[in-house]
Amino acid sequence: MANEQASIEAHSVAGAAAGDPLAALARAASIETSTRNVADVAGYPALLAPGTDVHVTFLAGMPYHHVLSTAVRLRQAGLNPVPHLAARRFASAAALADFVARLRSEPDVRKVLLIAGDSESAAGPFASSVEALESGVFEAGGIRQVSVAGHPEGHRRIPAQALDDALDRKLAYARAHGIELAIVTQFCFDAQRVLDWVERLRQRGIDAPVRVGVAGPASVRTLLAYGVRCGIGASIRALGAGPVSLPRLLAHQGPDRIARAIAPRAAALGITGLHVFALGDFAESARWIADAAAGRLAPAAAG
Repeated sequence: MANEQASIEAHSVAGAAAGDPLAALARAASIETSTRNVADVAGYPALLAPGTDVHVTFLAGMPYHHVLSTAVRLRQAGLNPVPHLAARRFASAAALADFVARLRSEPDVRKVLLIAGDSESAAGPFASSVEALESGVFEAGGIRQVSVAGHPEGHRRIPAQALDDALDRKLAYARAHGIELAIVTQFCFDAQRVLDWVERLRQRGIDAPVRVGVAGPASVRTLLAYGVRCGIGASIRALGAGPVSLPRLLAHQGPDRIARAIAPRAAALGITGLHVFALGDFAESARWIADAAAGRLAPAAAG
C-alpha cells in the first residue's frame, strides 16, 4: 500500500510538472563544473539526469589538458561534457586544432562553448571567439555544435554594436559551414532585462536557440562577489536592495524568482533551457534543477 501511494504521488508530481513551463526549462538545464572539482565527478550521476550537459570551465592559469581529463570523467559518468574553449589562451591554431581533435576522440565531445576568455592579451592568433570559429578548426575536427556567450546586460569592455557585429559574423559563418550555433547567456538577476534582450535578438532576425544563464543557490554575499567579478550590470542592485546586515548577506538565494518570470515566455522566444552557474555548491545547484524539473519548488511568495 505504501509503494502504491508513493507511485500515485510520483505520478501526481510528474503530471503537475508536465504542464509547468519552469519544469520544462529545468528538464533541459545545463550546469557548470570546474576542473578543480574533477574528484567529485563520480558523484554527479546521483545528482543529475543521465546525459545532462555539464560545462567544464576553462579557468585562467589552468592547463587545458585538465579540461580534457574532466571531460573524460564526465563522459564515463554518463553525462555530456561541454568544454569551454577560451580563444585567447591558445598559442596557435595548431594547438586549438589538436585540443579539438583530442576532445572529439577521447571523451567524444560533440558540443563546446566558445568564448574569448578574460585574458588581457591573446597568447596566439585569436583575439576573439569569432576569429577562432572562423579558423575552421571545429568543423574540421568533427564538432558541429558550438555555443557562444550572450550578454543581456552588455559587456564592460566591448561596445554593444561590436557585440552585435561579432554575433552576426558567428551566425553567418555557422550557417555557411553546417555548424549548429546556440547562445548561452551570462547570468543576470533581472528577468525583464533578459526577456527584452532575447526579444531584441528575434526582432533582428536571429533565431538561434538561447539558454538563459542563472546563478545557482548561494549566499547573497557570494552572489554579489561573483556578480562584481563577472561584470554583472544594473541587475546586481536587486541583490543589494534593502538593509545590509550579516544575516541577510549569509542568507541563501536561488534562481526561483528569475526562472519563474522567464518560463512563461520561454517557448515563444526560443529559450530552450536554463544554464545554471554553480557559484555556491554544485550539489545544491543540481538539487535545485531536479526539484524545478519535478515541480517540487515552493510556490512564489505573494507580493
